Amino acid sequence: MKLSEDIILQTLLEARTRLSAAIWLVVRDTHGAEDIFQETTLKAMRGSATFESEAALLSWAFITARRQGIDWLRKHQRESVGLGEGVLELLDREWQTDAPASGPRLDALAECLEQQPDAARELIRLRYHDGFGCDAVAARIGIGLEAVYQRLSRAHRSLRLCVEGKLANVREDLP
Repeated sequence: MKLSEDIILQTLLEARTRLSAAIWLVVRDTHGAEDIFQETTLKAMRGSATFESEAALLSWAFITARRQGIDWLRKHQRESVGLGEGVLELLDREWQTDAPASGPRLDALAECLEQQPDAARELIRLRYHDGFGCDAVAARIGIGLEAVYQRLSRAHRSLRLCVEGKLANVREDLP
């Protein structure tokens, strides 16, 4: 059964924060992300595609918004508001200092990362430590892009639950 316009609009509005955040990760511009979210919503409402389920709608919306974000970047390439070279050098020096970040949350995260299966740790390392995009991670370890997204999602969920559990235990131990 095809989703009604009301359900399409309601579903997209409920996912607005997640969708806008995903768009922002591509364009790094709040106003651009909002424009792309609105355009994606309009496309969904115009009926250029039909959706059998909310999951299909959201999948379409994330893919469409990502593509629109890439197009937006191409159009606005000259307007980049990146950090100046001097600021980047200062940040680079600061990040390379030997003083490790610490705190209960980071300590819990480190412990939880140790408990992850090797494959999950490798995926997390490639994506976040080595800075590879999901498509590059997929090519590097020989799996599909969707599989990378699913595995990262599971790893994020597992880490979140583990960290929350460890932080709850720390709070219980406090006087």
